[in-house]
Order: sequence, then C-alpha cells, then structure tokens
Amino acid sequence: MKIQTEVLLVDLTNRTKQLIREAEAFKDLAEQTLNYKQDPESWSVLECLEHLNLYGRFYLPEIAKRISEQSSSSSLSIPLQRGKNESVFKSGWLGNYFANSMLPKEKLNKMKTFKNMNPLNSKLDKQVIEEFIGQQNEMLRLLEEARKVNLNKTKTAISISKLIKLKLGDTFRFVIYHNQRHMVQALRIKK
Repeated sequence: MKIQTEVLLVDLTNRTKQLIREAEAFKDLAEQTLNYKQDPESWSVLECLEHLNLYGRFYLPEIAKRISEQSSSSSLSIPLQRGKNESVFKSGWLGNYFANSMLPKEKLNKMKTFKNMNPLNSKLDKQVIEEFIGQQNEMLRLLEEARKVNLNKTKTAISISKLIKLKLGDTFRFVIYHNQRHMVQALRIKK
C-alpha cells in the first residue's frame, strides 16, 4: 500500500477522534449495561475497551519512545535528513497484512486473543472508559508528533515479539484499526 503521508495521518486522526466520540457516549450508560454479556464466553462493552487499554499500555509508550528517539537523532544528523517525513508512506508487507486484518468488516471474523490481553470476566467499572479516552487523546498527540519523523524508517516493536519490527505508519494503522474493530464489537453489544 502506498499513500500520501499527510493523507494517512489525517485519516488516522479522524478515526481516532471518532473513537473518542463513540467512547464518550458510553459514559451515559449504567455500569450494569456496560458489563452486560450475551453469554459467559463473550465480552461486555467494558471488556472490549479494557482489551484495547491493555494493547494501548504497550503500544503508546513504544510509539512515543520511537518517535522521541527519531526526533533526537534527526536533530543530530541534519545533513542526512533522517527524521524528515517522506511525502509517501509505503507499507511493509507484514505491517500491511496485520493492519488490514484488523479493519472492521460487516461480519467480524473471530480471532483468538492472547491470554494476557484477554479481559474476560474482569471486574470493570467506568474508569475503563476514562482510560480508553485518555489513551486516544495520547494517540492524537503521537499522530501529531509523527509529522516530525519518517513513518517509513521509524520502526516499533510489536506486542507479541520485540524481535519483529513494523514501520511506524503500519503500527499506527494496526493499533487504530484494532481499536475500531473492537469499538464496532462494543457498539453491537450495546444494541
């Protein structure tokens, strides 16, 4: 996938702002409603959001660290223009696969989640919503900071292995699409 860097960042920013609006609407619901489950093995609205918070606790600091490293190294290497953002983002094959697999579809395909990222049967309250909104606001800040670095050359680790690195643009796409996927799930549960 090739896309203008600015178009990608605007799209991801808009998607994140939409997630905030959708999460804000959950604040008006009773905790009993937010904890409702269709069956014992399915997730509630709060469990969907907590799942995203668990991922956010890994990815947001990882993204912030890599942007900070690139920002500071680019100021040291002005002749190389390492930190300068390229006008076109070219997705890596693995990053593109991961990101596209997270995009919400009409009928969400079931995916197995890692045990440490599964909030099933957790005792949760509305603080989960506050954390999620806070994480989305941090994502907006990071998307703005990302304008100062190269989305093709800046790499981040992924939650399942620190040995596998994705381009920053693909990491943003994966995390935000994953957030959207589970927001769709949460909205369906609410209905």
